Amino acid sequence: MTTDIHQHLWPPRFLALLRARTAPPLLDGRTLHLPGEPPHAIDPADHDPAARTERARADGLDRALISLSSPLGIEFLPPAEAAPLLDAFHDEALTLPAPFGVWASPCLSVPVPDPAPVVRLLRRGCAGLQLPATALTDAAGWERCGPLLDGVARLGRPLFVHPGTAPPVPPGSPPWWPALVPYLQQLHAAWFAFRAFGRPRHPHLRVCFAALAGLAPLHGERLAARGGRDRGRVDPGVFYETSSYGTRAVDTVVRAVGIDAVVFGSDRPYAVPDVPGLGAAAVHALRTANPVRLLGPA
Repeated sequence: MTTDIHQHLWPPRFLALLRARTAPPLLDGRTLHLPGEPPHAIDPADHDPAARTERARADGLDRALISLSSPLGIEFLPPAEAAPLLDAFHDEALTLPAPFGVWASPCLSVPVPDPAPVVRLLRRGCAGLQLPATALTDAAGWERCGPLLDGVARLGRPLFVHPGTAPPVPPGSPPWWPALVPYLQQLHAAWFAFRAFGRPRHPHLRVCFAALAGLAPLHGERLAARGGRDRGRVDPGVFYETSSYGTRAVDTVVRAVGIDAVVFGSDRPYAVPDVPGLGAAAVHALRTANPVRLLGPA
């Protein structure tokens, strides 16, 4: 089953709610406004379910998992604001035609996130739980999200760690700044925090980091130089998704963590799918075999 574990598609009712908002995140016509990023033009065709279904089939996909865009910051909106958006996203995404599936996203703005809504979404058919990296950058974050992750682990589902909201872009910065600086810094912090705090608390949880965890696995030598004892340890329950990286970066990460740890994701429509040129066996592992290891059978 050829799989893309990381796409974005905003269904109609979700788009309407974004357009009805008066503070970021909001859509003004076709322009997306976020708290920390420059305004961004949205192409309506990118979020047309029929067009995207045809695109997925043309890409040869048997399964494409839709992710809430965590940089929007919806998970951290007050509950009264977050709930209608989260409900619209999940309700509509779960009715999309094949090959689409969906990651579940929770409200995180309450003192203790409630695992019950996440468990209900997983039982309705969501593939696993997605959390923004900004929620998991330290011991307190992994502890706070612990009850959510306990429920996910009990059901044998994985966690997908996605970049979260970016801080305000420094004046004069180029448009690519959020995707190249804060997004990757968040993933680095979440990856190291998982090694230090998350894995001891959740020994059986399968975890996938978007965008190759910002290449965090390549820092084993520095970890060893600064006192880490497990530079060469490869965690068989950790996976790395490839979006926005190509052959050289994927090949380098494979050399650090092994071919079994890398899964294909495109981040469509924000990035063009780039299938690494590593040979047929490696591509089969990234797009077919390894997603089954991460997600379980469809």
